[in-house]
Amino acid sequence: MATKKQPAEKKFSKEILIGLYMNYVLEHEHMPKSVYKFAKENKITEEQFYNYFGSFEGLRKGIWNQFYVNTMEVMNKSLEFEAFTPREKLLTFYYTFFELLTANRSYVLLTLNENPDKLKNLEQLKELRKDIKVFAKELISEGNEDKNSQILKQSETVFSEATWVQFLFILKFWVDDNSAKFESTDIVIEKSVNTVFDLFDNTPLERVIDLGKFLWKEKMN
Repeated sequence: MATKKQPAEKKFSKEILIGLYMNYVLEHEHMPKSVYKFAKENKITEEQFYNYFGSFEGLRKGIWNQFYVNTMEVMNKSLEFEAFTPREKLLTFYYTFFELLTANRSYVLLTLNENPDKLKNLEQLKELRKDIKVFAKELISEGNEDKNSQILKQSETVFSEATWVQFLFILKFWVDDNSAKFESTDIVIEKSVNTVFDLFDNTPLERVIDLGKFLWKEKMN
């Protein structure tokens, strides 16, 4: 008589640990007090925790890094993505990333507003900052390959830093966005990305004025 095969246990992973942590924060509305208590409550060992992160601070940074990794995986699954221009790639990145943030909005808002000192709340974005700057450098490097004149080529360092500042601006807008389906954030993404690329391509500044008018309108509403 054949015995019924038992389903294999799901192997513990970084993604599972991140999920446990995010659920804990959402349910308790604060960071766990200790790895020991967190592990015990979730029926895992401290060793399983430390295999992936050295502390809760490291885990928090790892969550934002995972948002980035998941975003890149989604984009790279598209056969058309590689053929996109740098401008289209950055637009796609932002749309995909903020769609993922929206799916985890409760956690993100809680952690970004956890400490009265706003700068302390941004410390969890340190790894993400590195990720986005590397991605931005790749984009501008790709764009520079299409420019024959050295004069027209843009600084990868300047562009990557500008992209990070742009990301923070969009993130703040998204946090405060009350529009249905966060449509205002989508508009800001489009206008800000077009503005940055237009500035780097030395095109007229109509988009800068357009963006300014939009932001002023949003601020007054």
